[in-house]
Amino acid sequence: MNMGRILCLFVTVLLLLPATNIFGQQQDNKQGAYYTGKYRNLFAEAGYAQKDIDEKLKKAYSDLFEGPNRIYFEVEDSLAYVSDIKNKDARTEGLSYGLMVAVQFDKKEVFDKLWRWSKKYMQHQSGPREAYFAWSVNPETNRMNSVGSASDGELYFVTSLLFASNRWGNDTGIDYYAEARRILDAMWEKDGSERIHHIINVEHKQISFVPEGDGYNWTDPSYHVPAFMEVWADFANDGHEQFYRDCADTARVFLHRACHPETGLNYDYANFDGSKHDARWMPQAFRYDSWRVPMNITMDYIWFGKDKNWQEDYAGRFQGFLRSEGINDFADQYNPDGTKPEWILQAGGFRKLRHSLGLISTSATLSMVDDVDPEFDFVHKLWNAKLEPYEDGYFDPYYDGLLYLFSLMHLSGNYQAILPAEHQ
Repeated sequence: MNMGRILCLFVTVLLLLPATNIFGQQQDNKQGAYYTGKYRNLFAEAGYAQKDIDEKLKKAYSDLFEGPNRIYFEVEDSLAYVSDIKNKDARTEGLSYGLMVAVQFDKKEVFDKLWRWSKKYMQHQSGPREAYFAWSVNPETNRMNSVGSASDGELYFVTSLLFASNRWGNDTGIDYYAEARRILDAMWEKDGSERIHHIINVEHKQISFVPEGDGYNWTDPSYHVPAFMEVWADFANDGHEQFYRDCADTARVFLHRACHPETGLNYDYANFDGSKHDARWMPQAFRYDSWRVPMNITMDYIWFGKDKNWQEDYAGRFQGFLRSEGINDFADQYNPDGTKPEWILQAGGFRKLRHSLGLISTSATLSMVDDVDPEFDFVHKLWNAKLEPYEDGYFDPYYDGLLYLFSLMHLSGNYQAILPAEHQ
């Protein structure tokens, strides 16, 4: 047997081992910010004044939640929603992102209004989908456009509620912990009856694309947020702690498989082994969903640092590929090998490649990884970027804007794991 085949067999066996075996030697690492409470401010390290950093964050928040191009709308005195303006709907993605922003910035009133709207108009209160959320709602009529869930919505809802419980307690009008547990407990009751499943594929220990029908049997790489699974393990207290820790490690191994070995790019949709999952509605490539993957990997690196070696290599490959395309020119859709896709996914009525703020933002978060961006090129690029219409008039304050805000939060040290006072 030649050495090439031996190496291939070794790698195959390694990937089939339980994730905890692969990461077991790093489980005792307590140097991540989750344990130390110390979050880097990369903008400050790059030479920006703290008052200017604070002002940039304040403006980015104001643009999305208060300004003329805001995506946050208050209704009925005590409710509010986040709208995907270009698609004229409210999505679990946007509502749950809004909750995460609110709890990070300690804006309890905003959080509570968003949660009350989500519970009233998105969450199923009975039936086989009880406690799950309709992923799209028409905010004008408050009718569900689709009754099914997108699994990342529940992922962010639960994590945001646990953070809210840790930050504000549960006796100020909303029992955040009870609301999080209701979702989690309902998930564990879903057993495939009427084709409704757990959000996480229990056999594979990976988040599903949707918890219904065949969508339970494949995934979206951008839904893999191992840092959130670690939070569930520590604060859900629902008896499934080891399962969530296994899911975190399995997500890390999955990302090894899903990300291209040279460019770091990934397909929007994937099978549980990391291979491409073909969807009937579009050819697969690195597109809008995939922009979130580098930000999720960065978060796991900063908070837990359990997969540092691979994550550092990934960051170098990903930013290195974008540099090779031109740091001021890289496109927002690619095949994972770095070639341009023949089919372009449209957004807001435009079907074209562009140098998008969302990808500029999330690629800059990788600069938090040690030594990957020693000249702060991506940091400066994000600092100088603006949330404004493109030359052709296309403007997306919703997706571009939220990824921009999240990335500013990361690079300034303001996207943190929120722990109870006794854990700090």
